[in-house]
Amino acid sequence: QVRLVESGGGSVQAGGSLRLSCAVSGSTDSVNCIGWSRQAPGKEREVVAALYTYSGGLYYADSVMGRFTLSQDEAVNALYLQMNSLQPEDTAMYYCAADCYGMGSGMDFLYRGQGTRVTVSS
Repeated sequence: QVRLVESGGGSVQAGGSLRLSCAVSGSTDSVNCIGWSRQAPGKEREVVAALYTYSGGLYYADSVMGRFTLSQDEAVNALYLQMNSLQPEDTAMYYCAADCYGMGSGMDFLYRGQGTRVTVSS
């Protein structure tokens, strides 16, 4: 089982930036991808970014392309999401997640952390 613990959420004004961090532990050898998803109140969960561990390929949702950057530090088993130019529509609970299935807008993860809240005010 993969354990994922997020940190770094908070409140920011529109146009601001936040960096989310995720501590990854457990059985990660067979994980096919790792990344971040989010869920806003009243909306479906959305994968915002994913790193395919075998190929190194990256996926970003159209809604965050060019504003969010996913990175990984394997030395400390950490995953990051740098979020720039934040907008009120980015307000959501953000989850560090692992082992993805599906593709594009139909993608989701098998494992998620407890989440960290991001609030963007206008």
